[in-house]
Amino acid sequence: MKLRSLIKSIILFCIGLAIAAGCTNPAVYITTTTDVAASGGSGAAPGAASLGFSAWPGWLPWQVTQEQNLFEANQASVNLKWFDGYLESINALTAQQINANSQTLNDTISAVSGGADKIVVLVNDNSTGNDKVIVREGINTIADLKGKKVAAEEGAVDHFLLLLGMKKAGLKPEDIQFVPLETGQAAAAFVGGQVDAVAVFAPFTTQALKRPGSKELFSSKEFPGAIPDHLVVSRQFLAESPEKVQAMVDSWFATLDYMKQEPAKATEIMAKRAGVSVAEYEEYAKGTKIFTLEENLKAFQPGNNMTSLMYAAGEMTKFLEEVGLAKQKPDLTKLFDDRFVKAYAKKQ
Repeated sequence: MKLRSLIKSIILFCIGLAIAAGCTNPAVYITTTTDVAASGGSGAAPGAASLGFSAWPGWLPWQVTQEQNLFEANQASVNLKWFDGYLESINALTAQQINANSQTLNDTISAVSGGADKIVVLVNDNSTGNDKVIVREGINTIADLKGKKVAAEEGAVDHFLLLLGMKKAGLKPEDIQFVPLETGQAAAAFVGGQVDAVAVFAPFTTQALKRPGSKELFSSKEFPGAIPDHLVVSRQFLAESPEKVQAMVDSWFATLDYMKQEPAKATEIMAKRAGVSVAEYEEYAKGTKIFTLEENLKAFQPGNNMTSLMYAAGEMTKFLEEVGLAKQKPDLTKLFDDRFVKAYAKKQ
């Protein structure tokens, strides 16, 4: 017991020191393995496409793809790169340091409005509760956030969720003391009592809720269709290597088939990658809706509600411009390309 207490004290000291220094690892509370483990233990294959992903339940199936050799089975030569920081993965794709990345629609729109040339080719999932705004004891309504310190990763998905909730409650962005921190740092700052509320995604939600008296104020469950997640590629990569994009899409759907056939093994792999227990991961799964092939095909169709990607993108663009997260209005007509999903469907 004394040893455990000593270790706990050391960990808490290190976390506090990291927060103070402002340079803590983005996944300070999440136990993760290395990039080598994420890429199946092999080095970079010559000519392989690079695919980024990070700690989100809807993207962790890529780890299953890798470990079960489903890339190879679908003629996909892929170097899978794990990012501790989600925003880092977005920036890597924007800088063309990687060819593809799994990221949210609103973050993709923000990047495109800033000049990035990215294309959505696949719907991974839709957040149905795994993005949350978590508050300290004494905060019971969104209106109670007025004047409070609220942390989130600026310009990223949960900042978007926070602003959605505030707008619904009649609050403006300037009504809170916004504290911009990377998601892992934001969770750490909240647990450390440095902010009153935090907007984070799973698995960081579990860590944030460890603060005594903390609770969920609202989540993506209250905003259906607001946070879809996608496989996004650079336009240059798509133009130069459409066959590699197709192989990635084929590998994804093969992974979903494997997950149906071997759910226990798949969950074990994803839980390990996320650094959580199987039981914790199963809870996360409830807040993420993985899209089937049929749902992918439907999502790319025109529509007049948030189930249509084009409609959702239009609504998100309006909101992002309103709150200042979009630098200029992007050309949404060039944002989506469903030919790879359709090509996979034809082979079934």
